[in-house]
Amino acid sequence: MRLKCEQLQPIGAFKLRGAYTAVARLGDRRQTGLVTASSGNHGFALAWSARAFGVRAVVVMPESAARRKVEAVREVGGEVVFAGRTRSAEQGDRAEAMAAAEGLNFVPPFDHPDVIAGQATCGLEILEDAPNVEIILVPTGGGGLLAGVAAAVSALKPSVRLIGVEPEGAAKLSAALAHGKPVALERTESVADGLLTQAIGNLTWQVIRPVVREAVRVTEVEIGLAVRHLYQQAQVVVEPSGAVTTAALLAGRVSGEGSVVAVATGGNVDPALFDRLVHESA
Repeated sequence: MRLKCEQLQPIGAFKLRGAYTAVARLGDRRQTGLVTASSGNHGFALAWSARAFGVRAVVVMPESAARRKVEAVREVGGEVVFAGRTRSAEQGDRAEAMAAAEGLNFVPPFDHPDVIAGQATCGLEILEDAPNVEIILVPTGGGGLLAGVAAAVSALKPSVRLIGVEPEGAAKLSAALAHGKPVALERTESVADGLLTQAIGNLTWQVIRPVVREAVRVTEVEIGLAVRHLYQQAQVVVEPSGAVTTAALLAGRVSGEGSVVAVATGGNVDPALFDRLVHESA
C-alpha cells in the first residue's frame, strides 16, 4: 500500500485544492468576499485562500465543530458564524442567506465544478507518482474528492478501481449506489467528523456514478485502530476522516489484489481525541 499524504498540504488537508481553485476562478468577483458552510477543513481552506487573495471569508460551522478547526479558521483571518448544534443543512442555508444578504460569493464544500476540478489534481498526482496503481481508496463525505479523482483517473487510466470509503454511521455513498441517486440520511454520526455530510452531492454524483461501483464501510473501532496504526507504524498524524481508507485495508474490507493507493485526506485532529485514539484503540 502507498499512502497519498494530503495531511502535508499547507492547511493540513486536501480541501485546499478545491477551495483555492474555486476562489482563483472567481476573478474580480471575489472582491465582495466569500462565504461557505463547513465542519472544518473546507472552511479552513477557504479562509486560507481568502487571505492569499486579500478578501473577506465567512465560515458557517456547527456548534459541535472541533475546536482546533474553528481556531484554524480564525487564525488565518476567517470569520466564524455558528448555526445548528450538529452537521446539518442548517449551515448551508445560513451561508446562502448571508451570501444573498451581503453580496458574498458562496463556495460550496464539494458540489461545485471548480471545487471538483481542484480536487482532481489529487488524482493526477497519484497517477504521476504511482503509474502502476490498480486500486485507489478515497474517503467519502459529499463526494467532492471522489468525483475529482474519478474524473482524472477515468480519463487517463480507466482500468483503475476506485473505491469510496465511509463510516458505517454516515454511509451516504452506499445509499446512493443502492438507490441509483443521492439519498439524504436522517442522521450521520462518527468520529470521522469530516465525512458527516448527509448525502452525496447532486453534481458530484453525476461524476461519480459512471466510474465508481464500490463503497466500503468501516466501524468506529476500525477507524481508531487505523489512526493508531498510521501513527505507530508510519509516524504520521492523520485525522479519523483521513484514516478510513487505511481502516478498510486493515479490516480486510477490500477484496482483490493489485497495487493500492490509500488517500489520507487530512491531519487536523483535536489533540485530546488523537491521544485517546492512539492510546485506547485496541
